[in-house]
Amino acid sequence: MAKISPFRAVRPAKQHVKNVASLPYDVMSSDEARVMAIGNEASFLHISKAEIDLPEGTPFHAPEVYEKAKSNLQAFLNRGILVQEERPIFYVYAQTMGKRTQYGLVVGVHVSDYEKERVKKHELTLAEKLADRTKHFDVLNAQTGPIFLTYRANPVVQTIIDGVVLNEPEYDFTTDDGIRHTVWTIPGTDQINVIVREFAQIPYLYIADGHHRAASATEVARRRRQANRHHTGEEEYNYILSVLFPHDQLRIMDYNRAVKDLNNLTVDEYLKAVGERFKIVPDFKERSPERLHEFGMYLDGKWYRLIAEEGADAKGDIVSALDVSILQNHLLHPILGIGDPRVDKRIKFIGGIRGMNELEKVVDSGGYAVAFSMYPPTLDQMMQVADAGAIMPPKSTWFEPKLRSGLFVHLF
Repeated sequence: MAKISPFRAVRPAKQHVKNVASLPYDVMSSDEARVMAIGNEASFLHISKAEIDLPEGTPFHAPEVYEKAKSNLQAFLNRGILVQEERPIFYVYAQTMGKRTQYGLVVGVHVSDYEKERVKKHELTLAEKLADRTKHFDVLNAQTGPIFLTYRANPVVQTIIDGVVLNEPEYDFTTDDGIRHTVWTIPGTDQINVIVREFAQIPYLYIADGHHRAASATEVARRRRQANRHHTGEEEYNYILSVLFPHDQLRIMDYNRAVKDLNNLTVDEYLKAVGERFKIVPDFKERSPERLHEFGMYLDGKWYRLIAEEGADAKGDIVSALDVSILQNHLLHPILGIGDPRVDKRIKFIGGIRGMNELEKVVDSGGYAVAFSMYPPTLDQMMQVADAGAIMPPKSTWFEPKLRSGLFVHLF
C-alpha cells in the first residue's frame, strides 16, 4: 500500500510562476545555470543551484552554497515571490509536449514506503550527489525538488483528475522549450480522502526520475527521526514531495552514448570487431533504431545500423535483455574497453531530447570517435526490473518533459 498525504506547498505567486519555474538542478552545470538565470531574479535556480550567486569557481558542495540557498529561499518568501498554501491539499500538474499530455498528482509520499521498498528503484545513487542534496534539504529545512514517480493506472483516481482539470487552472504557462505546464488545486476534502484510500490499495510506486532526491529526503527524515524524542511518524519531514503519474501516460526516450576513442583500434579493425558480434548494415538513413535489439552507430561521418546476434539478449535475465546491457556487454566493454560506464570518463551520455544531430555534432567536432543511438526501454521493462529488485545499467531511461523545480516546495 502507498501512504500519501496532502501538504501545504510553498509555491509561486501567479504573476511570478513562469519566471520561478526552472529545470531540475541536475540536468545542467553550474555555468549553464548561471547563464539561464541572467536577468531573472525570480529563477528558482537561485535556490536549487545557489552557487550561481557566488564567485565563479565556487564548488557546488561548498558550505556557503547551502547557506546562500537558504537565504535566497527566505528572500523569495519575504518578497512574495513564493507563498505558502493556507491548508494541506493535493494538486494536479499537467505537462503537454507536442500532442501528448501527462497528468500527475502532487502529494507527499510517506518515507516508510521508500524504506520498505514500496517505492521501487531502478538505478543506483552516487555518493557525492546524494551528499549534496541531503545537505541542501537539511540546511534549507525543505525539499526543493519533487520526485517523479509512476504507478499502475487507477480508474478511480483518473476519474477524479479528469473532473478537476475541467476547472480553471491555478497556473497555465509555456516554457521556452515549448512545454506547457498547467496546475490545478484539489482542495476538496472528499476528493482528497478518496485519492488517499485508492493509493492505499496500490502496492507499489516506481521512481521514474529523482533517485538522489528520494534518497536524500529519506536520509534527512532518518536523521530528524533520531533527533526527535517525540517522533510520531506524521511530522512533515516524514513525507517526500512527489508527483505521481499513471504509467500509461508516460514515455521513455532514448538515452544515447558517445565514446572518446576506439580503444587503440583503427576504424577498419574496430568495424571488423563489431561485425563479429553484430550484423552491420551501412547507410542507416533513419539514424535512430525503430525496434528492440537494434542500434544506430555514427562513425567517421557515416551512419550504420547494428543488429544484435540472436541470443545476445540472454533470455531469462531481464537486465541483460535490455538494449543498454546488450550494447555494454557485447560492444562497449569487450571492444571499446568501457568497463564501468558509471565512472569511465571516456563515455558521454546524451539524452534523446537532443536528437541525432547532437550525436553527429559530438563526433564531427573531434571530441568523440563514435556515437550510438538507442531504442528506449519500455515502462513495462523498467517496472519489471524494479519488481525483480534489480538495477538497470546507468543512464538507461530519459523521461521528457522534465518536472519544473520551484512550482512546489515542501517545508519540513
